[in-house]
Amino acid sequence: MSQPETTPLPGDSPKPSDQDEVTVIPLAIEDWLTVMVMALLALITFANVLVRYFTSQSFAWTEEFSVFLMIVLALVAGSASVARNRQIRIEYFADNGPAARQRALARFGAIMVFLLFALIAVLSTRMVYDDIKYGETSPGIGVPQWWYTIWLPVMSVAIAGRALGLFIRRGRRA
Repeated sequence: MSQPETTPLPGDSPKPSDQDEVTVIPLAIEDWLTVMVMALLALITFANVLVRYFTSQSFAWTEEFSVFLMIVLALVAGSASVARNRQIRIEYFADNGPAARQRALARFGAIMVFLLFALIAVLSTRMVYDDIKYGETSPGIGVPQWWYTIWLPVMSVAIAGRALGLFIRRGRRA
């Protein structure tokens, strides 16, 4: 019979599997970006609620900007999950069996994530180019659309880089 897992108490040392791996680019970048985006979202939403409550009006730009920030938040979280090897997988196959098979599956998953986000980066760069070329503006407040779309290729390159780093780290493990 296995021991039930307990919630760690303050001062308990974390399990080795809970600790972040050592990476060339610090994982704190994604952590701080998450904090900043969440704080900005909270401030924008709170300001809009106050203005709407006291004036029966609304800031027109808040919904469009909040959607943009939520997309950035999802991409930053994706980068953090890839870097920490916490992306979605079927654990029955990924975490069972011989160590060589686990390593091979981890490397296969990492290289597939790399290829996917490298492709997204290339294709979304074309989208940004078209937004600039044709002078597309956002539907809500009329700012240049590329102000929003430029972040998809940037974050896709970041996620692809994190996946490549994970692929390399998994190859080094014995």
